[in-house]
Amino acid sequence: MQGSLTVERMCHLAQVSRSGFYRYLGERWPAEEELTLRSAIQDLVLEHRWRYGYRRVAAELRQRGMIVNRKRVARVMREDNLLTVRDTSPFASVGAVRAVQIYLNLPSRLKVSGPNQLWVADITYIHLRTEFVYLAVLLDSFSRIVIGWALGRTLQAKLPLRALEQAIAHRQPPPGVVHHSDQGGQYVCREYMQALHEHHMVPSMSRPTNPYDHATCESFLRTLKREQINATVYYDFESLHKELTAFIDHYYNRLRLHSALGYQSPEGFENQVALTRSETVGNGPTVTFFGT
Repeated sequence: MQGSLTVERMCHLAQVSRSGFYRYLGERWPAEEELTLRSAIQDLVLEHRWRYGYRRVAAELRQRGMIVNRKRVARVMREDNLLTVRDTSPFASVGAVRAVQIYLNLPSRLKVSGPNQLWVADITYIHLRTEFVYLAVLLDSFSRIVIGWALGRTLQAKLPLRALEQAIAHRQPPPGVVHHSDQGGQYVCREYMQALHEHHMVPSMSRPTNPYDHATCESFLRTLKREQINATVYYDFESLHKELTAFIDHYYNRLRLHSALGYQSPEGFENQVALTRSETVGNGPTVTFFGT
């Protein structure tokens, strides 16, 4: 808003001293600049679905007019756990769960016919006044119901692990559930893969050429941000967690009508299917190979 006014003139109009203004600016600008940079990096990483390392992120930020260097971008991405995970070892121990193995992309080959056949996971970030927080969600693709979610201040693997543990405790899934995610570091790490292995779940990961793998999760996250997050003022982490509990657990899952479910709520849709389904119908999904 400065326009053609000098700092001295603005301070005179605002009735503040120049020294006081510069002290205020020196304390405030670094924090605001850091938040702006983190927000831009988050947008880029999510836009390119975790495929960009810090060099490409820094290059694109400079193309968009931001003055940044690679070391700073690398630091921010490391702190927020946004760095791409690479398989640097050409050998893997026999019988071990590989932390960075890329698995088949299964949703396009599945015809889901009931709950607990295909679970879809994703992570997004939420910008509070003074910090970024992260939301990990896990949905059942059949009914679009949120079966697990976790809110945290870091993007470490423990965040989606909490969502996964919540979903497993709530659903008690049978062996063979397909767990689909992107290739983000939180999902390909050893701890997460080990948890899937221990519960006899089948990992599935999206490919860069297919933007529709996460349609279920992305649709929910758009709804969440449009109807709840962008429409509400959150003062702190605790108030956000409280409001998300009310929206996800009590409103979205139980009450909100979903057009893809014939205008039923996710929970109501599952209950209706359970009542009408014959006990003779198989509980497994249909798998298609090679387009047959």
